[in-house]
Amino acid sequence: MSNPDPDAVRETFTRVADRYDIANHLLSGGIDFYWRKKLVNLARRAPCSRILDLATGSGDVAFALQDGLASTVEIIGLDFCEPMLKQARKKRGRLGLDSQQYQFIEGDCLDLPFEDSSFDLVTISFGLRNLADRKKGLAEIYRVLKPNGRLIVLEFTQPYWWFRPFYYFYLRLLLPWFARIVTGDRDAYLYLGTSISNFPNRAELGGELEEVGFENVNIEALTFSIVALHVGTKN
Repeated sequence: MSNPDPDAVRETFTRVADRYDIANHLLSGGIDFYWRKKLVNLARRAPCSRILDLATGSGDVAFALQDGLASTVEIIGLDFCEPMLKQARKKRGRLGLDSQQYQFIEGDCLDLPFEDSSFDLVTISFGLRNLADRKKGLAEIYRVLKPNGRLIVLEFTQPYWWFRPFYYFYLRLLLPWFARIVTGDRDAYLYLGTSISNFPNRAELGGELEEVGFENVNIEALTFSIVALHVGTKN
């Protein structure tokens, strides 16, 4: 399979940006709130003062972290789709948050605009599978983490074998039509199904993290292994 085309991915998210949140909540049956809560619980397990949320999109993970961690934590959300970032900045304004403490900037996960050893924690949720070069993206994450810093990946993965027929029936046949009703864009969610079905399974992704240099890689499957949390530590 060829790697995702960055221009096509950006265009896909640009088209659905203003309806992205409502689509996520409805099409996941609200389970996305639970997944983010699990990520925040993992983030709490070690002290951190500076967090980078990659592929931040409309900022849901960044705001979940803001709500669940100390008020002094600095959170930077980075994404390469400006229309999605506009949604995040609107939320920040509604919440009355400091734009310096909670920044949303446009940038490339494959060429992060930060110095080495800049962050205590990096998170990326439902964005790793969209990178044109996943190994390069993971290497960049490793570079900007401080020693003993952690990466938390929340991403779709391959479901348990017994659940797979039901899941892919929904993903490939039902979800695009539901998405068309909610967002008016069926094709964007056809891409979603393709990107998920071609993504590595939990163990394979864990191996990719170890190849880059992450240690103590821990994997937790959620919701019949529809998604998984991967946590790795920089040595």
